[in-house]
Amino acid sequence: MKKKYFLILSFLLTISSFAQNSTITLKGKILDNNTKVPIEAATVFLTSVKDSAVIDYTISDKNGFFKMDIKKINKPFFLKISYMGYETLKKEIQTLTEDRDFGILNLIENQNNLNEVIIKNDAPPIRIKKDTLEFNASSFKIRPDANVETLLKQLPGVEIGTDGKITVNGKEVNQILVNGKPFFDKDGKIALQSLPSDIINKVQITDTKTKKEELNKEASTSNNASINLTIDEDKNKGFFGKFMGGYGTGDRYESSALINYFKNKRKISVLASANNINSIGFSMDEIFDNMGGGRNSSMSYNSDGGSFTINGNRYGAGKGITRSSMLGLNYSDELIKDFETSGSYFFSNSNSDNRNRTKMITFLPTGNINRESEAITNSESFGHNLNFQVEYKIDSTATIFVAPKFTKSNTKYSNNSAEKSFNEAGELVNSNLAQIFDESDGLGFSNAINFNKKFKKKGRFLSLSFYNENSQEDLSSLNKTNTMFFLNSDPDIVRNQIRINRNTKDVYTSEIEYAEPITDSLNVKFGIVYSTESKVDQRNTFDFDANSQGYSNLNAEQTNHLSSNKKAFRPEVGFSLEKKKFNLSFSSGPSIVTYNANSFYLGTNSNVTSNYVLPYLNGRLSYKLSKSKSIYLNYSYDVDFPEAREVLPVEDLSNPLSTTIGNINLKPSRNQWGYLSFRNYDYATRSGYSIYFGGNLYEDQVVSSVLYDSNIKDITTFENVSGTYSSWFGANWNKSIKKEAHNFKYGVSFNSNYGLSKGFVNGASFEANTLRLNPKVNFTYEYGELLSINPTYNFTYNDSKYTNYRISSASSVIHRFNIQTTNYWPKNWVFGNDFGYTFNSNIADGFKKDFYLWNTSLSYSFFDKKMTAKVKVYDVLNQNQSATRTISPTNIRDEENTVLKRYLMFSLTYKLNKFGAKEKPSGNRMIFH
Repeated sequence: MKKKYFLILSFLLTISSFAQNSTITLKGKILDNNTKVPIEAATVFLTSVKDSAVIDYTISDKNGFFKMDIKKINKPFFLKISYMGYETLKKEIQTLTEDRDFGILNLIENQNNLNEVIIKNDAPPIRIKKDTLEFNASSFKIRPDANVETLLKQLPGVEIGTDGKITVNGKEVNQILVNGKPFFDKDGKIALQSLPSDIINKVQITDTKTKKEELNKEASTSNNASINLTIDEDKNKGFFGKFMGGYGTGDRYESSALINYFKNKRKISVLASANNINSIGFSMDEIFDNMGGGRNSSMSYNSDGGSFTINGNRYGAGKGITRSSMLGLNYSDELIKDFETSGSYFFSNSNSDNRNRTKMITFLPTGNINRESEAITNSESFGHNLNFQVEYKIDSTATIFVAPKFTKSNTKYSNNSAEKSFNEAGELVNSNLAQIFDESDGLGFSNAINFNKKFKKKGRFLSLSFYNENSQEDLSSLNKTNTMFFLNSDPDIVRNQIRINRNTKDVYTSEIEYAEPITDSLNVKFGIVYSTESKVDQRNTFDFDANSQGYSNLNAEQTNHLSSNKKAFRPEVGFSLEKKKFNLSFSSGPSIVTYNANSFYLGTNSNVTSNYVLPYLNGRLSYKLSKSKSIYLNYSYDVDFPEAREVLPVEDLSNPLSTTIGNINLKPSRNQWGYLSFRNYDYATRSGYSIYFGGNLYEDQVVSSVLYDSNIKDITTFENVSGTYSSWFGANWNKSIKKEAHNFKYGVSFNSNYGLSKGFVNGASFEANTLRLNPKVNFTYEYGELLSINPTYNFTYNDSKYTNYRISSASSVIHRFNIQTTNYWPKNWVFGNDFGYTFNSNIADGFKKDFYLWNTSLSYSFFDKKMTAKVKVYDVLNQNQSATRTISPTNIRDEENTVLKRYLMFSLTYKLNKFGAKEKPSGNRMIFH
């Protein structure tokens, strides 16, 4: 293993040595022509006179200095300096073969700010505005057929992890828009995968704002980033899309179609896909587009290997091999002046088959329990999802925003399982055979309404908002179980019954906020929040009647009605302070809460009613030390209430081996949450780092108290404990180096979790300290448009230490190494390989501890690159597997599920691009090519 790591390190050092070629240094200082004040964050860039291609660029520091290390230039080029509000400085230089100090360079303030002049070839590669980081897409050279995700990977400070998570200068991106509107979904995964990069003009990055903050032009209180992709005017009219179909060994298939029609503000997109390879089915990636499980996907894949998430909705049924199909429609337009709309509709269908094998050790003070189980499952789901947004600007001061969402689903699930439990002596204590058939229908509706009114006095505004969430699920479950006991005379439990469940949830929240400016930067805010939350869980259980041959005998012990209602009234007072360097916001107030839970069980009504006056507090601080350095601090104090099943004295006997009963004396759980981060990204050196720390401190946290009998049947209730906490810490560093055709990108990250949890087993309390360490290393080397090499290494260490428990500790170590190579030579050919190795040190006997996953593809483009033929092989070595270990405070669980194995597939892709001619410029807006 050490030899492997040494070879990998040697490989990286060898490649990086190519970057150490002889260079020359350019430097200078940028000042305001009138005030002679240094200008920070001005963009200094070099472009070729011949074709305006960007040669290199940098950013001035807080003292106005810039420094650029480049290779010698033996052709005419321009030195350009750009800064918002100033005229672009431009100098033509014939050649540059030695170091040069340009001395003082003065920028002249632009006297014509109102008449916007856009000269495309003079647009700087990067521009740092007050609260926006803007990249000029054409300045970053990538393959003509690349998608938006590939473009983002080229931008300095932007990182896309193997899990699809995007960060900008260490800040996580939680929203991606196209021309300011969602493209199917706000998380933007479809836009990244399906839109071609050559239609993008600008990539704009800002701090994510709420709708209220956006409408009132307030500073963001979020710690997340938002990306807006603006479409090039030349490409904002016309059709473009892609059609793909493929068939392979083992009857594997895939097909997809994406059609886009753009005409100024009107955008219509249709998406369709069908496959049986655990894939989302739509990607313009030319190498590993639909090989589900590959590490290159930007979709949010769940660890269960078959499902994926779009717009917060899960598609694909779960573990195993999934057949899925989808149809989607996205629409946005400005129907009339100042009336903008956007929306999307999804239909999805999926069917998953899985075989599960599990071994679990449960730690008890009296002796460990060992469980072994096997299960064969099938699930099929149908879903409809409709959402849209309407924004109407009533006038220049008032805006109303409405965003409703509708969902409808049907799911069928079958499970055939067998489970055995052994005591510490290895004796068989019980076994359980089960056949379960579930069918559920779900309906959901939510809506957000926001009205904002700004007044003449800057900073004064009134905001009214309303939110509702309503859902209903009807579940019919047929259960046939046979539970047997072997060590005493307890009778076996045989069940043949149908359970009818109806679960409803209704949430309504209304808020009013008024802001009054005290000074230009200080606002005082007053608000009232009123919310109600109601939940009802109704279960009726009917046993099989041999006489009537139907399920007609009501089982009173397994029939119950639970409901809860929470009403909260919270007056708030706070302030926001917005300065050039920092933003500070604070709000607090009492939460006056009435909580009621009641049940009807075995002819008895139970009721729990409590009234509380609880504190609420939230504060944020964002401080910009410089254009590149910032600090973010957030603190909140809030209270969570227990669920009805946790607080009501109702026995849940649905599982023959596990009974749950509530504790009427439970208290609400109080939670203090804090977060601190420091970020520094220097665009001059294209390197940066971030450090963050956060944690939760709980008081009266609700935890389980489990009591096992001699048959390893358990009874679970709930207790309050205090002094528990969870914390996390992380850091990352990345750097980009560009040397002519050579591009290097290094990245190192580290994140960890540490926490203390408490619980009760067989009447005895215990504590568990859990630690997780996860360092990662990644490196990317690109040689022009011909070659890309991307090795990554990921190490995970988990450790739990116990107090007052049968064992003192449990731990595991996981190593993951991947290398992805893509070759774009010869012309029109693409050859890609994605090779990975995973090793888990602590998997139980009987489960494989390591495996290799190698995916490869070869494609050829023809017919002016409109057609692509591809052959790809998933899991070349036929070693893919799903063996996982989960360590919790009370048990260790090893699990293995069905995974997709080797297949070969041939596919054909056709691309359609038909853009209209651009309109002639008018007014004061001029465009030069």
